[in-house]
Amino acid sequence: MYLDLRTGQKKYKKRYGVNSSRGNIPNRVSIDKRPKIVEEKTRVGDFESDLIIGKNHKGALLTIIDRYSSFVFIEDVKNKEAGNVAKMTINALAPHKKWVHTITNDNGKEFTRHQKVAKKLACNVFFAHPYSSWERGLNEYTNKLIRQYFPKNKTLENIQQKYIREVIDKLNNRPRKKLGYKTPKQVFYQYIYQNKKIALATCNLPYINTLVII
Repeated sequence: MYLDLRTGQKKYKKRYGVNSSRGNIPNRVSIDKRPKIVEEKTRVGDFESDLIIGKNHKGALLTIIDRYSSFVFIEDVKNKEAGNVAKMTINALAPHKKWVHTITNDNGKEFTRHQKVAKKLACNVFFAHPYSSWERGLNEYTNKLIRQYFPKNKTLENIQQKYIREVIDKLNNRPRKKLGYKTPKQVFYQYIYQNKKIALATCNLPYINTLVII
């Protein structure tokens, strides 16, 4: 019956008592130290990040999801090389740097350049516990939606950027029940727009009332 589910996958079962070699990342900061406000999902800028790997480890996609709005970024990173993953994370979030507060990663070695990301984006980077994907539940769920367009039995090599852009637009413009049937794009940019207005309203510039935010 699980094949008829939207994601086509069984419900994930938590794994306990598993010894792991994952998580051996220099200077990693545990999710245990992440600010409590991140759990509240009351602001844009707290992201979860992971990689989707192609068949036979050919090709990879970086997925970054905002916990508040479910707004997703997808980047073609070609492979799991840590420097490349860091570079594409920065490229994806740099246009919104002002709003980036935290990023919570999986424990893969591809995220070992997390300190570079934290410095460039002026944010804090945390890591979930090994084999605890439910700690990045929204990212895991979104990856399942993305897999509808990039199946596990296919490689992720030579994907056209146009197609990736189309997938991003479909996901970010899909109304969500948990968002009051607004789209992730609406919620994400409405938050930014409203907070820009608040910031301007607190200024004491003489021309403030003549400014128009586009």
